[in-house]
Amino acid sequence: MRLAILLLIAASATFAAQPGELLAFASGYGKAIYALRFQPATGRLVRVGVAGETPSPSFLVVSQDGRFLYAANEVGAADDTVSAFAIDAKTAKLTPLNQVSAHGSSPCHLSLDKTGKWLAVANYANGSIAILRVMSDGRLGEMAGFDQRHGSSINEARQKGPHAHSVVFSPDNRFLLSADLGLDKIFVYRFDAATGAIAPAEPPFVSVAPGSGPRHLVFHPSGLAVYVVNELSDNVSAFRYDPASGTLNDSQTLEVLPRAQAVKSTGAEIAVNANGSVLYVSNRGADSISLASIDPERYLLTALDATPMLGKTPRFFTQDPAGAFLLVANQNSDNIAVFRANPHTGELQPAGPLVTGITQVSCLVFLPSVK
Repeated sequence: MRLAILLLIAASATFAAQPGELLAFASGYGKAIYALRFQPATGRLVRVGVAGETPSPSFLVVSQDGRFLYAANEVGAADDTVSAFAIDAKTAKLTPLNQVSAHGSSPCHLSLDKTGKWLAVANYANGSIAILRVMSDGRLGEMAGFDQRHGSSINEARQKGPHAHSVVFSPDNRFLLSADLGLDKIFVYRFDAATGAIAPAEPPFVSVAPGSGPRHLVFHPSGLAVYVVNELSDNVSAFRYDPASGTLNDSQTLEVLPRAQAVKSTGAEIAVNANGSVLYVSNRGADSISLASIDPERYLLTALDATPMLGKTPRFFTQDPAGAFLLVANQNSDNIAVFRANPHTGELQPAGPLVTGITQVSCLVFLPSVK
């Protein structure tokens, strides 16, 4: 018994982030959420164990204070769920709080509003979005906002119906944007942070080219531009954004894969670096991340190069809090690759060994800080 207790204490001591390290969590289409330690000085990432479990946690989001984690359970049932966990930053363990309905099927994307009181959910299979209340103790409460979409587009295999694929709050928290792969539209909603209610903006959406399949979107740090990665056409749609009205004005469509690397590929994740000078887009099939420079005045894009991702199917990537590294979740090779990112040019260079053993890894999130 004494030996068992000592081993348990030793395991707990090595599980949490050490001084100077950051704590992160990764998940995929298995059942586990893994804890990882990240060294900001070197970019070394280490998988240290299972932090918690929930069915098919394909997407994660962490509260701004680092106390709570939310997981989309993308099982594919008629009424899927979202799970809430309390985070113990000292042991890197997740304590289940509750599990509530996603009010749709196959929730694939989550976003917390700027107050931390509301969680937006995108349900891919049936094309709905829902706004869930976040209680003061981190548990998820009742639904406060909802929209069920209808319609189709030209790709008979992928666009027979609506497929909500992302939900992103505007920087000022007054609007919610949502890309719908099935309808070739980016919807814009007015958002009431006091009640969690949503209502269509005017106009209620902007369309991309038929068959594009818009997937994820990102705001430029200035708040004056929005970039959307189109999954089916594997390109980027750029829009000027009006913060006063929430209006998106089409400004550019950019092919992100160099012709020399042009293969059958689908776009997945998109991000802008901290100083707003570089756009990153991941390509599944080409298994690379494409770079584009961003004009500081017009916010237009110029394609640069694409970097191989040391794995298969880069479904997701994220930047470390300092913006010095890019961490890539390669879903079909069950690994995470770490790249050092040049803050000016965006150039990516491999940094450290691959992290393996996370089944169909699809998401990775950092804690804002570890005390």
